Amino acid sequence: MRALGKLRQLFSNPIIAAREFNRLYHHQIFIRNYNTNGIDVFAADWDNLIILDSCRYDVFADLNTLPGTLTKRKSRGTGTREFLHGNFRNRDLRDTVYVTANPQLYYHAEEINAELHDVLNVWQETGWDDKADTVRPETLTEYAQEYAEQYDNKRLVIHYLQPHRPFLGPTAEDHPDLGSLFGAEDAAKPTVSRDVYWQAYEENLELTLPSIRDLMESLDGKTVVTADHGQVIGERLFPLPVRDYGHWSGNYIDELVSVPWLEYESGHRRRIVAEDPKTDADDVEDEIVLSRLRQLGYSN
Repeated sequence: MRALGKLRQLFSNPIIAAREFNRLYHHQIFIRNYNTNGIDVFAADWDNLIILDSCRYDVFADLNTLPGTLTKRKSRGTGTREFLHGNFRNRDLRDTVYVTANPQLYYHAEEINAELHDVLNVWQETGWDDKADTVRPETLTEYAQEYAEQYDNKRLVIHYLQPHRPFLGPTAEDHPDLGSLFGAEDAAKPTVSRDVYWQAYEENLELTLPSIRDLMESLDGKTVVTADHGQVIGERLFPLPVRDYGHWSGNYIDELVSVPWLEYESGHRRRIVAEDPKTDADDVEDEIVLSRLRQLGYSN
């Protein structure tokens, strides 16, 4: 039934059909199920990796107020799941602790099969803001700071949701229909202007940067701020040049794979030690996981 529904989408909406054609085109070139031209983040040199979700390089470069040296990198994904496949899948990461506001690793844990020392799923009840339908950046920063003290001999990956939807800020409050831009069908026929989308997206990032700075200034070692993937905001896909919004798997255009790579060092480098994974955390009810994914615009 799910496959039948996808076929109906393809035949009923030319933009959705174009997305799928473009995905197949790029996958024929890159062969694997992620962008093989992207950076392997775990092969890079860092103690702390801060991930902004859906953050374009060009927007970050324009709005950045963080200390450090900024360069551009190519991501292995155009969505979080694809980023996880390209970087986490079947990896021995027992020297790493993952603090995340995004449920995707939990939801796809079996297929990703990453062996991490510990995972803190802040998107569960304790960290989720029911009014905003997201994990607020200041909340994730608080949890990350606690875990940094607890795990002072591990690499830390801290995965924020922003600037991914739902947007925070005055423009988002004035335009509740912004959320319609992220459904597979509705993104092809947005109900708000591109200018409104741009403003809401930028405000969401601007509101997040102070929390990122607070975290960076509290962490020892070498910190990298990057993104799992970018975002299209009315640009054209390739090779079928349809205008689109959001981020769609396998469409390896610049707006989706170009991400920031900001390096900053403070204090001493940590002595990183790999240790056996901690015992698995309690299972989360399926409905809670699926509800979180729906609120974030995922169609899993």
